Amino acid sequence: MQNTVLFKGHKIWAWFILLSILISLLLALFSGSLQIKRAMRADVPLNEFKAHMDERIPALMKLYEIPGCSIALVKDGEIVWTEAFGYADVESGRKLTVDTPMSVQSITKSVTAWGIMRLAEKGLIDLDAPVSQYLKSWQFPHSGYPTEKITTRQLLSHTAGMPLGDFNHIYAPGEAMPSNWDVTTKEAVPTREAGAGFAYSNVGYNLLEILIENVTGQSFSEYLRSEVFLPLGMESATFEIDSAATPYPPTGYNLSGKSVPVYLYPSKASGGLFATAHDIARFAAAGLKENPVLNTKSVEQMYQPESYKIGIYGLVFEAYGLGHYIEKLQNGLSSVSHGGQGNGIMTHYQSVPETGDSIVILTNSQRSWPLIAYVLSDWAQWRGFSFVGMGKIIWGHYGLCAVIGILISASLLMILRLIVDSYWQRRTGFRVLRAGTAVILLGVLIRCFFQEYLFVTSVFPVLSVWLGGSVFGFSIVLLLSALLPACSRKQDKL
Repeated sequence: MQNTVLFKGHKIWAWFILLSILISLLLALFSGSLQIKRAMRADVPLNEFKAHMDERIPALMKLYEIPGCSIALVKDGEIVWTEAFGYADVESGRKLTVDTPMSVQSITKSVTAWGIMRLAEKGLIDLDAPVSQYLKSWQFPHSGYPTEKITTRQLLSHTAGMPLGDFNHIYAPGEAMPSNWDVTTKEAVPTREAGAGFAYSNVGYNLLEILIENVTGQSFSEYLRSEVFLPLGMESATFEIDSAATPYPPTGYNLSGKSVPVYLYPSKASGGLFATAHDIARFAAAGLKENPVLNTKSVEQMYQPESYKIGIYGLVFEAYGLGHYIEKLQNGLSSVSHGGQGNGIMTHYQSVPETGDSIVILTNSQRSWPLIAYVLSDWAQWRGFSFVGMGKIIWGHYGLCAVIGILISASLLMILRLIVDSYWQRRTGFRVLRAGTAVILLGVLIRCFFQEYLFVTSVFPVLSVWLGGSVFGFSIVLLLSALLPACSRKQDKL
């Protein structure tokens, strides 16, 4: 018998568990998941929190290879801090400043919602009337679903049955591009019946852009500037960027760290806004107190849930209202937020209306979700909220470390068994199942390799590399464990 004591009974499981824990802890340490400084105490002075962030943010930027980050803080309804870290453009060495307007991507949807609610307050539209009655010069393309009952409220809450839309059509400032009208006419084909459920849709918001222009007779940009930006003091906020703009928006950096030059979308309402963190902080602060744009009732209406079943977003948030995600914090308070992600860009803002707190985080990197999660978690601890939904990304890091640790441990133990345990090597067992599993895993890896965007890579930019490597190694070892017994049998016969 060549079986060793190592592989008998429960001992192999003990080794497996111990090895998995050890590898998981080491991975968590070297990937940054355990490189967490002291917990942020609640209600320490603002200067102490700022000092904490002055160390914390650059460290996270270095760990996740994020070139630039701009942040703004609102406390008791007033902006108390703005700061910029890192570079607007790495190649030229251009520094990011608090005055540099940045693409905020889908935070734009929250701003568009304010523009729509402004029309409703003036009595120019009814949120629950068919939206088609306001689209005087535009008609829905033919589809298999009825469009005559689609309402403005449904478009605002992503429950109109509209598709996501193609967000890969981007253009350089000054480059000729199609109009929002043309793009929306091609894309506004419902994929389900209106009111059937939540389906995140850029197209729905681009329809609201047409609605605003039809109702007001102004361009979308002009309307938002006169009715929202200027009254709220969002002086740098704009949808118009040209190559001579000063300061020029930052270069973006994608998941691979490659530079992405500044770009524009043909449609503006879903993700076309450029603004500073200070601008978005003024916008967020306006939702915490009386403001010159909307009355309290309209603001509260946007912050009320319209849909609770919000798909993958439900992992972090509780519901979606009108242009805002909504979640209940552990202390019972409600929080509203919206994030944005584009090629080379990631942003987030979050508010707690009952306490007058908001935070804005803008980055020029698509690797920024972990940074955003850590900064939000520190902010929540400081303000006594304990935890916000985006903080689950941190727990996801620990969970992924455990998965990778298990895969590496299983691979190492299988290799060891193949080397020292000839009896196990010769058993037929589940060879076909092991070979099939290995082939499937390798197929998934190959498919992932050729994808331009992977959700797991976006959320876990460092650990996703380890995950891919561990799955590949596990697949190869699994395949060998299935094939080697067959080879051994042939040699015995010879």
